[in-house]
Amino acid sequence: MLRIITQWVEAQSELRRIGSRTHDDTIIHKEATVREVLQTVKRQGDKALLHYTQEFDHKTLSLEQLRVSASELDVAYQQVNCELLDAIRLAKKQIEAFHRQRIPKSWVQFGDDNVVLGKRYTPVDRAGLYVPGGQASYLSTVLMNAIPANVAKVPRIVMVTPPGIDNKISPAVLVAAQEAGVQEIYRVGGAQAIAALAYGTETVPKVDVITGPGNIYVTLAKKLVYGTVGIDSLAGPSEVLIIANSIASPVHVAADMLAQAEHDTMAAAILLTTDSALARQVVAEVERQLEHHPRRTMTEKAIAHYGLVVVVDSLEAAAQLSNEFAPEHLELEVEEPWELLEHIRHAGAIFLGCSTPEAVGDYLAGPNHTLPTSGAARYASALGVEVFMKHSSLIEYSPQALQKVANAVNILATAEGLPSHADSVRLRTKNQGDGDF
Repeated sequence: MLRIITQWVEAQSELRRIGSRTHDDTIIHKEATVREVLQTVKRQGDKALLHYTQEFDHKTLSLEQLRVSASELDVAYQQVNCELLDAIRLAKKQIEAFHRQRIPKSWVQFGDDNVVLGKRYTPVDRAGLYVPGGQASYLSTVLMNAIPANVAKVPRIVMVTPPGIDNKISPAVLVAAQEAGVQEIYRVGGAQAIAALAYGTETVPKVDVITGPGNIYVTLAKKLVYGTVGIDSLAGPSEVLIIANSIASPVHVAADMLAQAEHDTMAAAILLTTDSALARQVVAEVERQLEHHPRRTMTEKAIAHYGLVVVVDSLEAAAQLSNEFAPEHLELEVEEPWELLEHIRHAGAIFLGCSTPEAVGDYLAGPNHTLPTSGAARYASALGVEVFMKHSSLIEYSPQALQKVANAVNILATAEGLPSHADSVRLRTKNQGDGDF
């Protein structure tokens, strides 16, 4: 089931195939469907949301059920035990502390001749958070998206998530949302939820930025509405790449690989190792741990299609392959992970040492678990407060300062063939001696 590869060229080819798994021919058909959904929601609003929820999620909702009521939010606290509430609050504390370190600071610089330059950071007015539904309850996604928005002081935070059994939403998700500062929650998922956030409906408000992972339809919808709104990244499906040598436990490595594979049938789980014995042991251990896995069918599909073990000659060679793949999650299960880190250039999040499973990053270490996937770590980064903020440049020139640059502006504007640009300075400086041209 889980393949072992020893040839370099074959390994590169397989990693390219796995990395491009969201760009195959079937995506073209899905994109056409998503375009239709977006346009229909844009035209028909709430009516389209109810229609697509029935068609895709097989859930019948009334208009009144779109927004989660205050009474449902209150009841959710009664349905969550104290241990889970304490864990949610611990995770919130850790995540909030990390993201507070990343708040960009406005600044001004006073130069010669009373020239003032600077940047002013302000939050967006409205943020839309997408939280997946399905078989799992993604309360961690709620925390990871809502907390940086709250830290950024976004005035209005809106969350959308698909309805579950009996149109209910997990109490844990509702509690996590309230703990993290979400004011509004809407019972809608899929591409139609992204459309609602991007364009607004009679019930769901239009937002400025949409964040959060989802299935391929959600990802395509985010891609297509970018420009109408901002987005965090095209996140998903999930992936982990583990670099390990003989000190790593095959039991732990197998568990870490399955922790990604259980997310989705398109999730990727990859091991690069210098130890051929470890490679064989991990393959056997994955099969053993899958025997009674509650999500076995889906997890097996992911492992069969996008699971891979590669035996390499050196840790440096493993780092080279990893950089080519640019994984969402990278685990370094070796003796000196900080030394190996020097060879790593591209990864969404890096977990150092054998006692740092990717799961701690998923839940409460602090850094965000919404990360670039499918090679996007070559140019993109984790979700943070800056996604919910934008900056304005600040520029102030005194008459004396403008006078000094007037001639240079005239030369540059003339070279570009833009006479009014030159005039906008000339008319301000024509009575000031040297600035008259």
